[in-house]
Amino acid sequence: MEEIIWKDEYSVGVDQFDRQHQHLFEIINKLTARPDTSKDSSLTSQTIKEMFDYAKEHFTAEEELMQQYDYPEIESHKKQHDYFIGTTDELSNTKVRPEEIAEFLKVWWTIHVLKVDMKYKEFFKANLPAHSELKTKA
Repeated sequence: MEEIIWKDEYSVGVDQFDRQHQHLFEIINKLTARPDTSKDSSLTSQTIKEMFDYAKEHFTAEEELMQQYDYPEIESHKKQHDYFIGTTDELSNTKVRPEEIAEFLKVWWTIHVLKVDMKYKEFFKANLPAHSELKTKA
């Protein structure tokens, strides 16, 4: 399975979130690099747990910023996050092969970043102070 490679088109314009997305892609690539690893291996379990924990951390950061700036689509965005957490938890507790989990993660994150997260790009560009530590990109 091919790795997921960060491209400029994935940038949501908030440095912190771009860095987090890049790290999430790196975690996915740990699974894609080892398609022959069994579901029961400690490496696979550890990688899935790492994804689960880091995704929750990332989602919390996004949702806090959305709440702070009254992002109008926060509720639908949270539902996407909840779906991911629930599905990832479910996959980690079933007999799904690691390559299937990696494919789900790869597809979900790509779509989520390009379609769902991109909706907030212009919102934060217009609303975050220029001096913010989160720094938006032009």
